[in-house]
Amino acid sequence: MSLYKIFKNYYLETVIILIIFFLDRISKLFVIHQDKLNFNSEIYSSKFLNIHLIWNEGIAFGLFSFNEDYLYNFLTFLIFVVIIFIIFMIRQSDTVRKYALLLVLGGALGNFFDRLIYKAVPDFIDFHVGNFHWFIFNVSDIFITIGVIVMILLELTANKKQI
Repeated sequence: MSLYKIFKNYYLETVIILIIFFLDRISKLFVIHQDKLNFNSEIYSSKFLNIHLIWNEGIAFGLFSFNEDYLYNFLTFLIFVVIIFIIFMIRQSDTVRKYALLLVLGGALGNFFDRLIYKAVPDFIDFHVGNFHWFIFNVSDIFITIGVIVMILLELTANKKQI
């Protein structure tokens, strides 16, 4: 592989990660600002979608929320280790898997940044049908979910070819 191609791919990968990170930052900063303007009330409400800021101290969808600082710090460190692992996986992956992992990495960096700055992740997208509400999530979570779904589909199709 030529040096030009390596740098071209590196810049494309970096741009993808930065776009995801900044889309996430802009959306979170907007919602945090709107939350302050509206005095912590619901920012938007409709039949199927609410925009309401909550601060998630756990991992995905509010799981494993802790009150103790040492458990929160351990969880944050564990997430950092996973991010490093994802970076190594990206270096070893083919194109489709690589781009799925880039989506996961961009989202993970967005949420990790919030953990460092706010000590919690701002979540605000609340889909619901009647009284049934899905987990409240953010833009980073969307990219992480899409990346994971693509990787699952790749694994399912790869296993089917081997059978």
